[in-house]
Amino acid sequence: MKLVKSILSLSIAAIFLLAGCSSSSDVGSSDKTADGKIKIRFATWDVGDDVKLQQGLIDKFNKTHKNIEVILEAYGSDYDTKITAGMGAKDAPDVMYMWNYPQYKDALEPLDSYIEKEGAEYKDNFYNTLWNYNSADGKVLGLPVGYTTHVVYYNKALFDKAGVEYPKAGWTWEDLQDTAKKLTNKETKVTGFAFSGKPDPYDFEMYLWGNNASYVDKDGNLKGNLDSKKSIEVFKMFQNMAKKGTAITTEGSGDTEMKSGKVAMFVYGAWGLKPLKEAGIDYGVVELPKFKAGKSVSILSSSGISVSKDSKHKKEAFEFIKFWTSEEANKARINFELPVLKSVVKSEKLEQDEIRSVFYSMLEKSDGYTPSSFIVDDWSQVSENLNLAFEEIFNPSTFMDPKEALSSVAE
Repeated sequence: MKLVKSILSLSIAAIFLLAGCSSSSDVGSSDKTADGKIKIRFATWDVGDDVKLQQGLIDKFNKTHKNIEVILEAYGSDYDTKITAGMGAKDAPDVMYMWNYPQYKDALEPLDSYIEKEGAEYKDNFYNTLWNYNSADGKVLGLPVGYTTHVVYYNKALFDKAGVEYPKAGWTWEDLQDTAKKLTNKETKVTGFAFSGKPDPYDFEMYLWGNNASYVDKDGNLKGNLDSKKSIEVFKMFQNMAKKGTAITTEGSGDTEMKSGKVAMFVYGAWGLKPLKEAGIDYGVVELPKFKAGKSVSILSSSGISVSKDSKHKKEAFEFIKFWTSEEANKARINFELPVLKSVVKSEKLEQDEIRSVFYSMLEKSDGYTPSSFIVDDWSQVSENLNLAFEEIFNPSTFMDPKEALSSVAE
């Protein structure tokens, strides 16, 4: 699962405003194929082998549906730009991959009534945690396609060499810090833990959740939340690990450093599974640690599939996204992303898989949390401000007091 995480400099609202000047008769191409089938345009952000796999699935769908022809449009790195332009011109693809629901919600078709017609068992087969990440303003705007929670990756060889036991589920952040200290070795230049010196604000909020805190309250207020005692404790803990030298800050997430064999632990999503294996690292994964009075909880990086509000063929579009999230499609993409259907997880025995089961354990533990990006209207500005504060807090040349750095953002 590859997720597009670019922030658009031009808002959808502005593009819609500009689009209002154009005539709807000038917009769009024929919605029928040469042989009279209803044409459904499907936009993907993926590239390379993922697109080949997707085209194969689309070919299967087209062969079994006499009245629908799905056309794949692979936008790659231009994904956000192209779908935003399409939405503004009321010529968006009928179906599209989606992750940033708060940004695009006004251009997407609510799917609640469609899902309801499929029956309760249909919706219940998706993990409940995923619906919150595919909704906005209390409406379901996409069917879940793929996801990843975050876990702690650890290098077994470094643990074995240091004579340290592998971490187990239920461990605490104190346990992680003690373990990192035991694994840090100045002579061999091995560090116990790595984390980003410029963490993505979206991802970092999960650590606050684990300590019963968050960036904002349900009304979107930063003050008293971002700069609360519980929040500051989290930032100080990470900063102190870096100060003590039992952790290093990295440009990325720590995966590059683990590949080099110089870092024993780091936090990452399922994206690390294949690259670390290809790098020859004998690794394990374990759920995130919990704070003393807190929980082990992860934020999700989630992808869904949505229907354009302007589509002339919403019924057929839903028929396709239903196929795209079916057991068959989940199984076909199993080497690219974690399945989202309980029935597939059960049939493929993923809950018994030593590695993948941890991502599902974290998924179950992480239900009921809403990222601040879904609550705050001007999230892009808040995120930018947080980025600057995080850099001041975690940059070794500054190590600014977290309370001071966060209070300036919260004001």
